[in-house]
Amino acid sequence: MFACVNGERLFFDVEGAGLVPDGPVMRTKPTLVLLHGGPGFDHTAFKPTFSALADVAQIIYFDHRDNGRSGGADPRSWTLAQWADDVKGLCEVLGIERPIVFGMSFGGFVAQAYATRYPDHPAKLILVSTAAHVDFAEVFAAFERIGGKAARHIAESYWRDPTPELRAKYIEICVPLYRARPSADPNWMKRAMIKNDVAIWFNGPRNEHGRMDFRAVLSRIKVPVLVMAGDRDPIAPPIFSEQIAASLPPDLVRFERFADCGHGVVSDEPEKALGKIREFILSKP
Repeated sequence: MFACVNGERLFFDVEGAGLVPDGPVMRTKPTLVLLHGGPGFDHTAFKPTFSALADVAQIIYFDHRDNGRSGGADPRSWTLAQWADDVKGLCEVLGIERPIVFGMSFGGFVAQAYATRYPDHPAKLILVSTAAHVDFAEVFAAFERIGGKAARHIAESYWRDPTPELRAKYIEICVPLYRARPSADPNWMKRAMIKNDVAIWFNGPRNEHGRMDFRAVLSRIKVPVLVMAGDRDPIAPPIFSEQIAASLPPDLVRFERFADCGHGVVSDEPEKALGKIREFILSKP
């Protein structure tokens, strides 16, 4: 399905009813809006894993502007501010009020941009394997710890000067290191619709990826936040999530660190990670 949001055609998908029978009444479930990683990827890595939460929330999957199936071909709009505005805009078009917004990796950058620009809009926020500010030296060191000097060299080469050739090598050698355990679904990358030009535009210290810094403005957030990190994550080392948690209002943040887990957490410990998310969704604000 597609919706016109801020002048662009965005792809979205819906899982589960938002209004369900509950004895003598109809009950409204919260809406969970999932912001995928990347940039340049799509929402499909969330499927079918997040279907397990459809009993407690209506789930909205969507592809960011010029990611996956969504439209957009103007690099001037490939910014965190625009992607954040699109989150709010999609909710307005679909009539979603007080969403629970889940951002993983790059989706977590977008979620922070959205929540700091529109602090009264979400009901809750979930930030997984992401960063408020990227210290690339930490990233390179983490790749070396997990994959050795060769992995560090490839990661450092790509992030310092993103090109199509270096990105292809990075995806081949470094992306498999994101997970602490082999994927139970070897076809997830084959199913994804990838737009590498968006990633090359955004990635690296010289681009917005390197310039972004939400640490000073996370105090604007007014809603409960669940922060989750894996201790074997090379691209978003847990110190990044610790910085997010330390920058948020202390009475609103809940931090969960997962041992022997890599990037995204859910892929390595689905039962435990989804259990924490479920608990957070059901918790009273």
